[in-house]
Amino acid sequence: MSNLRVESAEQAKQNPEYLSALKALLFQIADDDFILAFRGSEWLGLAPHIEEDVAFSSISQDMMGHAVLFYEMLEALGAGKADDLAQLRKPEEFRNAVLVERVNGPGLYLEEPRYDWAYAIVRSYFYSVFKQIRFESLARSSYLPLQQSARKILTEHHYHLLHWRVWMKQLANSTEEARSRLKKATERAWEDAGGLFQLGPEASAMVLYGLIEDEESLTKRWLEQVNKDFEDYGLPPAGGMKATGWNGRAGEHTPDLAAALATLSEVYRLDPTARW
Repeated sequence: MSNLRVESAEQAKQNPEYLSALKALLFQIADDDFILAFRGSEWLGLAPHIEEDVAFSSISQDMMGHAVLFYEMLEALGAGKADDLAQLRKPEEFRNAVLVERVNGPGLYLEEPRYDWAYAIVRSYFYSVFKQIRFESLARSSYLPLQQSARKILTEHHYHLLHWRVWMKQLANSTEEARSRLKKATERAWEDAGGLFQLGPEASAMVLYGLIEDEESLTKRWLEQVNKDFEDYGLPPAGGMKATGWNGRAGEHTPDLAAALATLSEVYRLDPTARW
């Protein structure tokens, strides 16, 4: 990581290249949590038992709060109003990884939702391991406000990751049906997991200015941690990582994202100038 230290939004604005790379990274961070928090919220009332209903909702609420923090950081950098950044951008302007936008399963929340619990667990686990590694890197970022926020979030995220690890272990060591569904869900989530580590068109500048570590380093640590956990769960080790045809960091998304955003922003778009 670079020895550069940028202490404020005003200081960041003095370097156009630094500012552009910083904004690009912040959009990735905010959009990831914003969209996956929505997918988590769709499990409200549908989780396997009441305790998990509360736990999943709480984690999703925390993630939405994290997204708000980074949209507000973007607002301070001149990217626009935080609420507008979350609610009014077009799907192709979002920079979330495709993994977080995938639907939970067939059906809609109010119309025969036939969601896949095993997929929800694997996706949340994969993303939480990634978020842990990403924020450990951000805790050494050259942008001080980002560094400080990452360190604060890591203390909370520890318990989120622990929650998904417990579920992974339970499903892997439960019935044959549960283990079979977990394996299928893992294969499905694995196809999109590579997109988590892509840093987009401004990757070189992000690394050069010490905003975050390079894609290869983040991927390597993620694979090491996942394979270590898989051994503990009694699951076969994961293979090499590869990116899919969708590059969410470059604005390439599935139709699932457009549908999610339509639901998320439906009320806000009625009157963006109102005080909600």
